Amino acid sequence: MTVDPALAAGTRARGGQTYAFCSAHCLAKFDAEPDRYLGGAGDRGPRAEEAPGSGVTVEYTCPMHPEIVRPGPGACPICGMGLEPRTVSAVEDDGELRDMSRRFWLSLLLTLPVVVLAMSEMLPGMPLHRALGERLIGWLQLAFATPVVLWGGWPFFQRGLASVVNRRPNMFTLIAMGTGTAYAYSLVATVWPQVLPATARAHGAAVAVYFEAAAAIVTLVLLGQVIELRARSRTTGAIRALLGLAPRTARRVEASGHEEDVPLAEVQPGDLLRVRPGEKVPVDGVVVEGHGAVDESMLTGEPIPVEKQAGDALIGGTVNGAGSVLMRAERVGAETVLAEIVRRVGEAQRSRAPIQRLVDQVSAWFVPAVILVALATFGVWWAVGPEPRLASALVAAVAVLVIACPCALGLATPMSVMVGTGRGALAGILVKDAQALEQLGEVDTVLVDKTGTLTEGKPRLAALVPAAGHDERELLTLAAALERSSEHPLASAVLAAARERGVTAPATARFRALPGQGVTGELNGRAASLGNAALLETLGVAPGDLGRRAAALRAAGQTVVYVVADGAVIGLLGVADPIKPSTPEALRMLREDGVRVVMLTGDARATAEAVAAGLGLDEVHAGVRPEDKAELVQQLQRQGRAVAMAGDGVNDAPALAAAHVGIAMGTGTDVAMESAAITLVKGDLRGIARARRLSRATMRNIRQNLVLAFGYNTLAIPVAAGLLYPFFGLLLSPMIAAAAMSLSSVSVIANALRLRRAAL
Repeated sequence: MTVDPALAAGTRARGGQTYAFCSAHCLAKFDAEPDRYLGGAGDRGPRAEEAPGSGVTVEYTCPMHPEIVRPGPGACPICGMGLEPRTVSAVEDDGELRDMSRRFWLSLLLTLPVVVLAMSEMLPGMPLHRALGERLIGWLQLAFATPVVLWGGWPFFQRGLASVVNRRPNMFTLIAMGTGTAYAYSLVATVWPQVLPATARAHGAAVAVYFEAAAAIVTLVLLGQVIELRARSRTTGAIRALLGLAPRTARRVEASGHEEDVPLAEVQPGDLLRVRPGEKVPVDGVVVEGHGAVDESMLTGEPIPVEKQAGDALIGGTVNGAGSVLMRAERVGAETVLAEIVRRVGEAQRSRAPIQRLVDQVSAWFVPAVILVALATFGVWWAVGPEPRLASALVAAVAVLVIACPCALGLATPMSVMVGTGRGALAGILVKDAQALEQLGEVDTVLVDKTGTLTEGKPRLAALVPAAGHDERELLTLAAALERSSEHPLASAVLAAARERGVTAPATARFRALPGQGVTGELNGRAASLGNAALLETLGVAPGDLGRRAAALRAAGQTVVYVVADGAVIGLLGVADPIKPSTPEALRMLREDGVRVVMLTGDARATAEAVAAGLGLDEVHAGVRPEDKAELVQQLQRQGRAVAMAGDGVNDAPALAAAHVGIAMGTGTDVAMESAAITLVKGDLRGIARARRLSRATMRNIRQNLVLAFGYNTLAIPVAAGLLYPFFGLLLSPMIAAAAMSLSSVSVIANALRLRRAAL
């Protein structure tokens, strides 16, 4: 796989080479100690591999041990598995798969005659055996098996030796020991048979050789590697599908009006781009003119197109279904939402779930234990086994070494995490790490911020109440004129209402903002003010008959703003933050799932309770500060609750960080998303229920994989050691052991891939 430079977190040039980094953390490490990061001093250290035609380089990591990071391809020093690029691209580079496939097919062609020669004595009439003779057959097997073992199996011997040097025994330790022992014994038996003891012969016959076992084991393990590499490549299919959403070019509109298609990498913030019907939106930006219906299912999973017009935001990778729009680019390259999704999914797929600790503890003693079992098996068979005892002992020990491959055990958790987080990304659920994915299914309490989470976070003018002798247009004209110079969040709601109703706001003289109260100014020589009840007290003005109406609006969950002119209240405005259409359904889904939902807000109690009543929420905490939210999270945790916090603002960040699982709305602030472990891309609370389903499905899949892996080894090792021989005369062939070992890893990966179809 190659890296897409547009999605890199940054690049650095060193020694005539350009390095691309997929995270800010790695970029900082390189800046601090470049030589150490690259694994050597200057050009003497290992180089990162350059992506063909890209001019940038790729970091490689192990899917089972993400702490291993190398500047180029190779094998993991812990488990021996082939390293994968940390940054996936839409174009797949299957170099290792091609190499293993080439080794497999050539080894298969050479192994077939070895097996035929080995079975020649059992063929009817033994014509081949009689024609060639036992001695020549041994030499022919040696000739065919040697390139299979020494060339086809060379990667396994390399990784096995590395495991010994690094003192990290793994599956390749066992494979190298098993095939190496069988081949070396057979080589001695063919070239120097006189040095072997009598126990290697059955009743004076020639010494048995096991070239077919060594060659078949290598070939079958190669087949397993080919199948595994193909399956592993499918676990990154979600990221590759996301990358495929980005178009390769964009249609740029010059100041002269000329339009031309340019590579996506050349688009800069501020460029004007044309998006025609059926085309993909190239980068993040805003509609300048035109109208379109955009398919945003990549973010929401919802197939219904969203209408877009001037001023609306566009996300790169979405599809403009109808209408032509002119957009202004705002975020390009690594700054786009799509790039962020790819980056977060990649980081999540490399994270480790807490359940992985169990696997690590088992793996620490598993391979040494298998080697001891193999030695014990060899000793028992040599001491009391049937003739030829040495040959029988060798076959049993090799079978134990080969069949006890711990690869399935190591793959059980990371494969499920990779597929699960990719499935979540396609549903608009970004998981920062595997720990959050594991914990979310156990959450029993969800704290939900009101503004921007339950509600849209965009106040709208909901009520316009003029006093007697005044009309709505006069009221809105005064309010809009005063709010033109205001930075208060409610100002946008008033100005938007004025635009919708065609009201022109005149200029304001002597404008003054009164923090916590409102604003004042003069319009055509007329003194006017806009603000809350505290402003009325400052001005010494009573609300009069409008006081009761104001109380009713507050009870309905609206924020009341008084309009004062010529020393009297001439009306009031009711501003509300509409509840998201998806919120009621999301709360219903959580309640049905047995989750306790608690609403938090900094708003006044009357407003908070009105919103809670409309949503059927019984637990409300109003007027809370950011530190209060975090304290409430900790209080519930002390009660033994598994707590998730959902929010979208900077004020939610402490609580998001304190919760067992922090859930940020993708429509919120960057600070909230950095503090959270899970991000709902479109800010739809229904994503929490979907994420919980994903969590449970992933953990169920991991447990299934562990049962497959543990169960396989529990049953296979005793059978390979010869436990069934005294009862049924059954001794497992090393070739069958090699096939079973490969299938065990494939079965775990195949089970993990089922998560791609998980219903959320």
